[in-house]
Amino acid sequence: MPNTPDNNPLTSSGPEPVHVTPGDADIRGLRWVAEVDTDDVLTRDQLIPDDAPMGMWGEAWKHLRRRPMFWIASLIILFVILLAAVPGLFTNLDPHHADLAKSLNGPEDGHIFGFTQQGYDVYARTIYGARASVVCGIATTLLVTVLGVIIGAIAGYRGGWIDSVLSRITDTFFAIPLLLAAIVLMQVFSVRTIWTVVLVLALFGWPQMARIVRSSVMSVKNNDYVTASRALGLSRTAILIKHVLPNCLAPIIVMATTSLGIYIVAEATLSYLGIGLPPTEVSWGNDISAAQNSIRYQPAVLFYPAGFLALTVLGFILLGDTLKDALDPKERTR
Repeated sequence: MPNTPDNNPLTSSGPEPVHVTPGDADIRGLRWVAEVDTDDVLTRDQLIPDDAPMGMWGEAWKHLRRRPMFWIASLIILFVILLAAVPGLFTNLDPHHADLAKSLNGPEDGHIFGFTQQGYDVYARTIYGARASVVCGIATTLLVTVLGVIIGAIAGYRGGWIDSVLSRITDTFFAIPLLLAAIVLMQVFSVRTIWTVVLVLALFGWPQMARIVRSSVMSVKNNDYVTASRALGLSRTAILIKHVLPNCLAPIIVMATTSLGIYIVAEATLSYLGIGLPPTEVSWGNDISAAQNSIRYQPAVLFYPAGFLALTVLGFILLGDTLKDALDPKERTR
């Protein structure tokens, strides 16, 4: 059959497209034109149901906000931090001003807690005493956390002889009682400041943090995502910082919160024994020490600084306990 312009395969444009519906399945050899779906495309957020499981921190916050103890502890800590940061909001009296004529006087107008044996205003001393105790506790906790995380992370992640050496050093320091070691070491310093107390407490306070971090790192380092990161060629330091330590934050936070109250008590104990902060420093420990000779005549001199100290420690311990329960999946299911 001769090739005419109408049937020449090189010049013919072929059959024109015909618009059909999927029901015309018996028509063959025709070009199909797909129907356009005009429905709205759902975004990723729209596809996630409202009751989708939250992450660890979301579940922890959901658990915390339902616990009255969390709010009580938070209010106590917030109040104490305000005392330490801006004591002028609570009193305009000078804690260093003494009036011997009012020695051991009871409460009076403008002096609601009475006076010490030296004539200091008990209320002003109690308010301003929060600063030294809180600063010492926070600074010691930060230093202990840094030392403990570094030593514990290296020991747990590297393993081998490095772990053995660091673990034996940690066990040696852990066997020494914190308060006893601080009492002995503070005798070496002729000039004592708040930073001296921080350094001494941190020097013997890091082993417990290091042991907890080491245990957490050892339980995380063999997980699949760590193995995958290692296979991708990431360095040990990068894996440790980006993938291992972030999954060890829960026990670190709980330990740091609980330890903060312990270090506040340790500073007060050293000051009470006369080997902590200098007597000229306003602190709860110094005020408790000065009140021991006059407690029979004016119990309030001892009661108020000791009460604020106990309240502060209670706040941090309660917060640590509630955080522990919130960050532990086993506790959340109870």
